[in-house]
Amino acid sequence: MCCNLKKRFLLLYATQRGQAKAIAEEIWQQAGGHGLEADMHCISEMDKYNLETEKDPVVIVISTTGTGDPPDVAREFVKKIQDPTLPPDHFAHLQYGLLGLGDSEYTFFCNGGKTVDRRLQELGAQHFYDTGLADDCVGLELVVDPWIDGLWLALKEVFLLQKEKEAMSNNAASRSLSAAPHVGHELNLSSEVQNLKLEDERVRSSDVPTQKLVDIHLVASTRGTEPSLVHSVPPVSQSALNIPALPPEYIEVQFLDAHGENPHLSSLISEGTTFEVPVTKAVPLTREDATKTALLLELDIADTVFDYQPGDAFCVICPNNVNEVEELLHILGLSEKGEYFVCVKVKQGTKKKGAAHPQHIPERSPLKFILTWCLEIRAIPKKAFLRALVECTSDAGEKRRLQELCSRQGASDYTRFIRDSNVCLLDLLHAFPSCKPSLNLLIEHLPKLQARSYSVSSSNFYQPGKLWFVFNIVEFPACPARPVSRKGVCTGWLAELVAPLLHPNKNTLDTKGRSTLTEKISIFARPNNTFHLPADPSVPFMMVGPGTGISPFIGFLQHRQKLREEHTDWEFGETWLFFGCRHQDRDYLFKQLRCFLENGTLTHLKVCFSRDSSTAEVAQPKYVQDVIRLYAKEVARVLLKETGYFYVCGDKKHMADGVSDAVVDILSMEMEVDKLEAMKILAMLREAKRYLQDVWS
Repeated sequence: MCCNLKKRFLLLYATQRGQAKAIAEEIWQQAGGHGLEADMHCISEMDKYNLETEKDPVVIVISTTGTGDPPDVAREFVKKIQDPTLPPDHFAHLQYGLLGLGDSEYTFFCNGGKTVDRRLQELGAQHFYDTGLADDCVGLELVVDPWIDGLWLALKEVFLLQKEKEAMSNNAASRSLSAAPHVGHELNLSSEVQNLKLEDERVRSSDVPTQKLVDIHLVASTRGTEPSLVHSVPPVSQSALNIPALPPEYIEVQFLDAHGENPHLSSLISEGTTFEVPVTKAVPLTREDATKTALLLELDIADTVFDYQPGDAFCVICPNNVNEVEELLHILGLSEKGEYFVCVKVKQGTKKKGAAHPQHIPERSPLKFILTWCLEIRAIPKKAFLRALVECTSDAGEKRRLQELCSRQGASDYTRFIRDSNVCLLDLLHAFPSCKPSLNLLIEHLPKLQARSYSVSSSNFYQPGKLWFVFNIVEFPACPARPVSRKGVCTGWLAELVAPLLHPNKNTLDTKGRSTLTEKISIFARPNNTFHLPADPSVPFMMVGPGTGISPFIGFLQHRQKLREEHTDWEFGETWLFFGCRHQDRDYLFKQLRCFLENGTLTHLKVCFSRDSSTAEVAQPKYVQDVIRLYAKEVARVLLKETGYFYVCGDKKHMADGVSDAVVDILSMEMEVDKLEAMKILAMLREAKRYLQDVWS
């Protein structure tokens, strides 16, 4: 660029949990090094930008939430551009590049980004750069990093074309810019444009000899060994590294002499009203020798205004493990200050764009409260966090390995030893003992401790004032990168909380044998707008819920039973339930399903057990998708002839995809159409909200 004035582009982000914002901040940071200026805003700040009059290129980073919705902050923006009265050339002047974030474990992958991208195209906007769709299932960085790398050349091509147009005759008629060529188009740009690098601009040339010495040391010590979290092998150990820019610090922490009460948990939640409710019952649903341990908990909501429908979900506000919090305090050298109040402020003069006080951190609260209830200390560290930890590490070998793990060259090591191994901050601090991060660094980089969502397993109509939910206690076995086993943050806490209810003794029971314990948990509603029973009770429906995926269907059946009892003159459609588990005698979660079958609430119950051996001459189906195929004609009849509903709940990767494949095959076979046509029919059923999923990864 021959001009010293930095070229501006508009950078918009729409984030739900902070990832899109972090990526936008990375783009903003890198822009200056490429002679560009990013004018960055949250997409909700529509008073600070105007796409209708925007002349500069626009870059959008947007995530997806729920079952394919744009983030909450993008709702107004999406509503505005979805206005059907807008003409097809409304954004004909606009050139943009879009990076969508999503998770392919879910049906509507990157649908937030796809929705915005599609609508901008419909309104005449044109790409100056190909849309990127990053998958959190395999690692966002696999798409994000190269997408950002290519962005700078694409932007500079736009500005070069603009300059060429400006140089044309002033008498030429002005017209809309044509679509900018894609990155592959060859332009005679400077070598600075053609050789984009992500190297940290703060690394001085004097650091290079030290870097080489570290390389040699690591190669010598690890030659002939396998790579691990703490060791690398060639070619990574011998490579010059492209590492991210060091994120600017922006948080200041001050310890106070003051003491006082912990903030109320409701102050941490912006999603809605919280309710503190007692746990009145805990029932084990699996035998002790089952592969997974499933529990049913009953909550008493009678004294609250909390309401729900079968199929809804709700969220549990949970803390980090108390032992892990104490361990972290010890490593940070802050064990004596756990009860001290801390004041968290934005650092004066910080270079971080749009630096603001994190909404999930109280301005004044005890340190232990922040680490227990506010920060996700189990979060898998992002590369930006690793980059910041490099500066807190004194040992040269450890420093080099952290640089490798956050570098482009170490991408596969990052995926293998950190992401796939579920390594968290504590694991890193044990693996790299010379790393001593400050408290403000943790607050800057650890994300908000999210409330955990669970499907309701009951009907408020059937048993007023009660709420059931079912969960497996999540287990993370030890592995080389993480030498200790752990339980899930929320499920492990809940299991520990209700242990006295599961194993009562004479000291915890009253004279009638009822527990005297009243442990309480804080919850808030997370209604599901679609995963509900058909409004017309005469419509048939099928339910597929192996394992704890059966949870919402217990509520469905309770509700249907109560309706049948109170409305004997109504017509009720047939109901099907496909359930599966490993062993009939170990983890058949709800054997009382037979009761629903016997009283007519459930018309058909089909079960399978994947690990039980069979003596039958004909091999028994192992999985629910196999059972569904046995009832192809019935599935086709319910879905196509009787306009029925089909519900799927449970694991996405290992079950829900198999079920949808089975339904596609059934539609293809029964309708005598090819597979592509059958897939279109299933897509139409999804669109009509008659094929519904509540799935998780």
